[in-house]
Amino acid sequence: MAFDLDQLFVKSDLIPVIIQEADTGEVLMLGFTNREAVELTLKTHTAWFWSRSRRELWNKGGTSGHYLHVKRMATDCDTDTLLYFCKPDGPTCHTGSRSCFFNTIWEETI
Repeated sequence: MAFDLDQLFVKSDLIPVIIQEADTGEVLMLGFTNREAVELTLKTHTAWFWSRSRRELWNKGGTSGHYLHVKRMATDCDTDTLLYFCKPDGPTCHTGSRSCFFNTIWEETI
């Protein structure tokens, strides 16, 4: 039985999507998606998002060539957040970093 995408957008038309590296599990980025972006992701197997600042759809890698090839999609227990397991073509962050999560705020020292 196919998953009903309507379940994802009951609470909001825009939901978060976490991007993890498919092999290592490293968190690469967090973006937002709407139904159209999810449908494009399923069709193309590359990650599509909704840009809240530009108010438009965007395909990660469309400009840089660093596409996120989606290998698996999952939802959380509340069905209001997505998780994409991806193989990136290059750095995920627009700064050129592998991951968008490189700014340490706090770290426990031993």
